[in-house]
Amino acid sequence: MNELLGSRIKSLRKAANFTQEEIANEIGISRQKYARIENGVNSITLDILMKIADVLGVTAADITRVLDETPSVEYRVGTEDTSSKKIFDMLDLFYANKHMYAKLQKDAEN
Repeated sequence: MNELLGSRIKSLRKAANFTQEEIANEIGISRQKYARIENGVNSITLDILMKIADVLGVTAADITRVLDETPSVEYRVGTEDTSSKKIFDMLDLFYANKHMYAKLQKDAEN
């Protein structure tokens, strides 16, 4: 789970052209701690998640969507080329995002 969140945060950070140090300074933690979050070594608190989302200009749901589903690997049987792997990874990410969004919406209603 931490790896999925970290990977998602890293991709959003890079898309927004921020360095790890810039994000860490904005949210009030060390660059090393932030790097461990991106690498999936450290768990992320809701407070830190909300701060990161704010700095990146996204919602917490945009980040946590990757947790929605456990990626399915059954369809990956056989040989893969690089483009197929990218497609399957994108599909995994899509379904994970969809599931987490529904979970967050349900939690928000309660």
